[in-house]
Amino acid sequence: MDPYEDGKRKYLSPLDKPQAEPPAPMEALIEIPVVAIEEDHVSAEPLIPVTSLLEHLTDLRKQIIKGLTVFILFFIVVFSTINIWFPFITRGHSLVILGPLEVVKFYMTISTTLAFGLAMPFLVHFLWSFIKPGLKEEESRFLGLYAPIMLILFLVGIAFGYFVVNPLSYTFLVSVGATNFDVMVSANEYMHFLIMTTVPLGLLFELPIVALFLSAIGVLTAESMKKIRGWSYIAMGVGSAVITPPDFISQLLVLIPMIILYEISIYLVKRIERKQIESTA
Repeated sequence: MDPYEDGKRKYLSPLDKPQAEPPAPMEALIEIPVVAIEEDHVSAEPLIPVTSLLEHLTDLRKQIIKGLTVFILFFIVVFSTINIWFPFITRGHSLVILGPLEVVKFYMTISTTLAFGLAMPFLVHFLWSFIKPGLKEEESRFLGLYAPIMLILFLVGIAFGYFVVNPLSYTFLVSVGATNFDVMVSANEYMHFLIMTTVPLGLLFELPIVALFLSAIGVLTAESMKKIRGWSYIAMGVGSAVITPPDFISQLLVLIPMIILYEISIYLVKRIERKQIESTA
């Protein structure tokens, strides 16, 4: 006999309760993978290794010391023999001294200029020895081939200024002044005039080599030089007026060689370009 009256009971026995579904097992903890963020180690090494930089500085110091040694030796020789070559500098002109220190200043200036000119081949060689390891093959070949020519052109420019520009300009200017004045030229003014009419010309005579170098590295072409020929002539005219005494004769004597050198540069660049085309064909 059912004590709960055939299922009409209100309370169920714990045994009669429907079994609930077993709880779902807890999902396993998902292990989030730890991404190891590698630190970007910035290289502490400089762009130029310290040892290499020190080697370059050491080499530069050696070349500077050798250059200064050669320059000082030439300066001593020139200064001690000043009475021998002094007439070649003054050309027999009557110069005046305006003060006791002006004599020393004149001797020091002229000795320094001559010593620098005599030491120029050695200085160029020392400079070439320093920069040669860092040059590209084309640049090294170019400078090694044309360095002697650069020195020759520099000396030719100096000689042109000394034998042509300087005497003609000096004679013209003194003759103009002698018309109304008693001309007395001081030693320092004459030295300044001599340097101004010689050294810049030595640098200007390097124009063909500069043009060839720019052509070798692809910066300049013969056609581009032809296109800017008019502007180049104007620039050369302004340059000749700046580096020469303020007289038309000196400016013309400098401008004409500059124009000739410019045209020679165009010819040389065009010839180099033609050879390059023939070699690649």
